[in-house]
Amino acid sequence: MIRPRTPRREELGAFLADRRRAAKRQALGLPPTPRRVHTGLSREEVATLAGVSASWYTWLEQGRDINVSRQVLASVARVLRLTAAEADYVYGLAERDDTAPVVRRERIPDHLQRLVDALDFPAFVVTTDWAILGWNEAYEWLYPRIRTVDPADRNLLWLVYTDPELREMLPDWERDSRRFLAEFRAEAGVRLTGPDHRAVVDRLMAENPEFRAHSAELEVQRFASRRRAFRHRDEGLVEFEHHRLVPSDAVDLHVVMYVRVPD
Repeated sequence: MIRPRTPRREELGAFLADRRRAAKRQALGLPPTPRRVHTGLSREEVATLAGVSASWYTWLEQGRDINVSRQVLASVARVLRLTAAEADYVYGLAERDDTAPVVRRERIPDHLQRLVDALDFPAFVVTTDWAILGWNEAYEWLYPRIRTVDPADRNLLWLVYTDPELREMLPDWERDSRRFLAEFRAEAGVRLTGPDHRAVVDRLMAENPEFRAHSAELEVQRFASRRRAFRHRDEGLVEFEHHRLVPSDAVDLHVVMYVRVPD
């Protein structure tokens, strides 16, 4: 029995179709096909290479809620040359939607606020959908507008794409915004079709053409600590190491930290 489409499976199908169309035939030992203007694979070719039926793979791309095992998905991921982050994203979307909903927080625990207050470098706390719930004075020094932003707009992804002041702070906004969106997609995973994450994405899709263009790329990338540069209004270009920690007693929150790099 073929079950009806679900939002998570539709997201999965769209992602697999995008990666299939972007696949390099030559890398898989397949000859070029003159009748095609793209270099991707057909659904039948993916099915054959992954050892599954063409009908089953077609249903998968169509967003049908069919039975699927991790082993079979791993074969599809291998054929499409998915990265580890992309494969994890696919596995998560393919799982049954039987997880309990996350209770949305309106504020962070007091002990977590005391922790970020004690840090002498910029730090802030975000929820799973990147709403910013708390920050310290050093973060206000880096990004003063955070204290005056409407709470409804105090979301990291929203601000990256819509706040001119934050855009000016980023020396390479195009690269950084794409990286943020790829990390958001990877972290959201199965929650991407939930109400909180969907609200952030839908609002940006409706109001920001750059977000629409970047979102169509369907990039997925895990967070990795790295160096980040910002333009500061008083100090000019400042450089930090970007880190993130998950509190063991509040796993639905992330503490984001910018550790100053010595000159």
